Parts: sequence; C-alpha cells; structure tokens
Amino acid sequence: MGQKIHPLGFRLGATQRHYSIWFAQPIIYSENIKEDKMIRYCINDYIQNTICPSLEFQHDISGYGMGRIKIKKRIDRIEVIIYMGLPDLLTEEVKALRIEQLKIHVQKQVNCGNREFKLNIRKLPSPNLYRDAHIVAEFLAELLRNRISFRKAMQKGIELAEQGDTKGVQIKIAGRMDGKEIARVEWTREGRVPLQTIRAKIDYCSFPLVTLFGVFGIKIWIFKNF
Repeated sequence: MGQKIHPLGFRLGATQRHYSIWFAQPIIYSENIKEDKMIRYCINDYIQNTICPSLEFQHDISGYGMGRIKIKKRIDRIEVIIYMGLPDLLTEEVKALRIEQLKIHVQKQVNCGNREFKLNIRKLPSPNLYRDAHIVAEFLAELLRNRISFRKAMQKGIELAEQGDTKGVQIKIAGRMDGKEIARVEWTREGRVPLQTIRAKIDYCSFPLVTLFGVFGIKIWIFKNF
C-alpha cells in the first residue's frame, strides 16, 4: 500500500510507447541515458528562453507550448522529433532558421561524434493539442507565473482538456498557494481518471515551476480513451 508508479511506465507495452528508441550494450547504457537527458534539457532550455518569449502568450492556448520529445538512435544517426503547437506566425522560413539554431545549440552540448544529428519539429493538430498533458501543464505554469489564482488556473486547464474530447482530467498543484507561508496541495478532477487500469490511455506530466513565492509542482493526468 502507498507504493506509487509512474503512469506512463506502468503502461509501457500496453498503451504507451517509449519516447527514446535505441539499443545499447550494458557497459554504455548509462551514457546513452545521460545523453538523452542532456538532449531534452538543451531543447527545453532553448525553447523556453528563446522561442517562447518571442511569441505572444495566448490565453486560449491555441498554438502554444511544447509536447513530447522523441529520440531515435542508430549507430550513425541521432534523430530527434519535437511535437509542438506552433502559432501561425511561425512561418516556414522562421521555422527552418529556428531548427538550425536549435540543432547547433544541442550539438554544442552533446558529443555526437561521427553520428549525423537530425532534428525536426512537428505541429500538433488542435484536437491533439488539448490532449497533451505537457502543453496543458505549461499553460497552467504561465497562468501561475502571471499571478492568476490557482483555482482559476485549474478550472481553465480542465476546460481546455475537455475541448480535446477527453474522458477525464485530474490536476494537482503543490506549493505556496496565493503567497501563503505554509505550502499545501490542491487538486481537482473532472470526469473519469482510472489510474489502475492498464488499458486506459493516460497522458501524464509532472512540471516544476519556480516563482517569486517559491517552487510549485504541477501534475496532470489526462484520460484519453481505452
């Protein structure tokens, strides 16, 4: 009792697939995991500090945020696919320039050696955009960063998830709510979220947020379908 497991790892092989696809010998397995972590960190850092500040924040989340990052490795190639909700103002010319800048930024931090590094950004369509837990978590983090009430932020997150034709959504926020001295945990749920059902397609995200009041933790479970 009381032992928890990651909702995505719990469903690997049933309804969930790996975000990193590669094979390595045990002696270099840990180095590949560190490399994947560094690639994701560099991409998140670049997009959060370079691309997102240049885009106007939209309260309808239309075309905002970054979803999952898939990494595929071979002996001679590293392929990275970033799923994002891109606004219309990010044209093909600007997109190609951003990809090249991001590619150079990642290659400076990661030792690719003789391997070819490929990077691609794919746009999430509107129905799938609202069903991505990471994008909804980023939107809630931006609301909290702008000092909007956590209750209004959670309600807005539920409304957005419902627009994606989801079966249910659960949001949990931990931290110093409204600037209180004592941290607490608040959560809300709408619809069904069967966490113990393996065949249920659950999208999960745990998102840390640093503000003037302290560190907030945002967790989101989105029940898509069976």
